Amino acid sequence: FPDTIWNDSKNSKLKQDRKDPNVLKPGDEVYIRDKEEKEESCASEERHSFKKKGVPEMFNIQFKINDEPRANEAYVLDIDGELSEGQTDENGIAEIWIPPNAKKGKISFRDREDEYELELGELDPITEISGVQQRLQNMGFYKGDIDGKMSDELEQAIRIIQERHDLEPTGKLDETTRNKIQEEHGS
Repeated sequence: FPDTIWNDSKNSKLKQDRKDPNVLKPGDEVYIRDKEEKEESCASEERHSFKKKGVPEMFNIQFKINDEPRANEAYVLDIDGELSEGQTDENGIAEIWIPPNAKKGKISFRDREDEYELELGELDPITEISGVQQRLQNMGFYKGDIDGKMSDELEQAIRIIQERHDLEPTGKLDETTRNKIQEEHGS
């Protein structure tokens, strides 16, 4: 269903501007066609099961300390009051199924007594300065306000990313730099 909406010709400008259907900005207009009823043929007098697509959603997050993955660490996750436990993989990644309408979360690590607040569904597109600020802040490179404005602090964070990826450290946002930020952030 999400792919049907994203690939609809009436959303082509949005698709061109945003590139990622999971990251929209307030004010973006999305065309959603009327629901179409779907029928399935099945033998009568038999039991059949159907699975609804798209629920829940897979949430991936990677944890690092000093650029090293937090490998195989046990965590407790609270998503909108629902608790679950898990363990990061060898790359420090936690893959978690969450409700598609989840808004807030908290993940805490048992062995280190640290926890992280999660705001789900709040990431601006990478094409927006605020989206760049959010990603750089999530990765620990930027500590300024998420205000959608260029600043000396933001330019310094951009230079760090550019140096990490062997790009000319100009502190300016270009498509290559945005792509590297998005790639390193994971979204």
